[in-house]
Amino acid sequence: MQSWVNDIIDHYYPEAEVPELRRILLVHSTAVAEKALKICRNHPELEADEQFVYDAAMLHDIGIVRCNAPSIHCHGTEDYLKHGPIGAEMLAEASKEGWCEIPDAEKYQRVCARHTGTGLPGLEPDTTEEKIVCYADKFFSKTRLEHEKTVEEAIHSLEKFGQHGVEIFKEWNEKFGN
Repeated sequence: MQSWVNDIIDHYYPEAEVPELRRILLVHSTAVAEKALKICRNHPELEADEQFVYDAAMLHDIGIVRCNAPSIHCHGTEDYLKHGPIGAEMLAEASKEGWCEIPDAEKYQRVCARHTGTGLPGLEPDTTEEKIVCYADKFFSKTRLEHEKTVEEAIHSLEKFGQHGVEIFKEWNEKFGN
């Protein structure tokens, strides 16, 4: 993980202020990042940028701190479903304010904005790297941190949002799965 990624996490998730939320974010994001990196390595034909995928996976949920989800220690005011676009705004804010230089910031913002479900309407993952992070994320929740879902469990968790997302996930599974 590049040092600027740590700077972003430290800024928005200070250990002294939000220790449990920081722990949840780091455990979840690390699991997603490791799975995403494994996908890249198992599928060299995808020619995915491994460093970008890993760092983007570490940042994909940065926006949860501003959302209202008390069960995972998020005590913000925004609807949890907005955490992706909020994370994109936070990365833009960091760049604009100048306290963190994010290389290719827009690429990281896109991953944040597009990773929820299999993409929110109008914000579907487009690049291979966006799809890999989004796919890997479906295997991990923030409430059962030590559990990696099976493909069937991931599909089941997507079903409540409609069949379209399930079909996209199945396509990704054909492309990125073992």
